[in-house]
Amino acid sequence: MITSELKATILAAIKLDDWDINDETMASQVPGWDSLSHITVIAAVEERFGLRFGMRDVFALKKVGDLQRLIDIRLQEKANRH
Repeated sequence: MITSELKATILAAIKLDDWDINDETMASQVPGWDSLSHITVIAAVEERFGLRFGMRDVFALKKVGDLQRLIDIRLQEKANRH
């Protein structure tokens, strides 16, 4: 399940007041989330969560749930390093 924090970050990045975003949501289903704004969304997520994603990670993302899982994994890795 995606967090409210991720949802808010995505909506702010694409300047959308509200939209039903869940694990199965694909970028193409969200108004204003196209290939150009995808870069903005990823940058906003990286900044918000203090993470950096590789291009391979970004290209592997198919659904918002995939992004949430990637965030969770990276945050756990970050916590384990400290």
